[in-house]
Amino acid sequence: MSPDRLIFIYNADGGIVQGIMDSVHKTLSPATYACSLCALTYGVVRMDPKWRAWLKELPIPSVFYHKDDNPHDEVTLPVVLADRGGQIGTLITAERLNAINSVDALIAEIEQAL
Repeated sequence: MSPDRLIFIYNADGGIVQGIMDSVHKTLSPATYACSLCALTYGVVRMDPKWRAWLKELPIPSVFYHKDDNPHDEVTLPVVLADRGGQIGTLITAERLNAINSVDALIAEIEQAL
């Protein structure tokens, strides 16, 4: 059964200042950057175009949270969750996200999990 929505939760705080700091961190020290989901889906200043196009074509709604506005505090971040009729389950764990090395691989992983 396809989920009603996908929930993406970044291991980074939201906001403009934090976004700038994250971009600098990703650029200067990518090995120590804590959010693999951010690193995969965002460049220095904007969302990866391939990721944006894939999300636009995805027939399932997606919601995005940062760690400072995360309503699912029982999960290790970053994470991709699936909401199936109000039942929230992990689609891709932080451990798995940390092992993915490209947006193409992330898309393939999500499609396979769906």
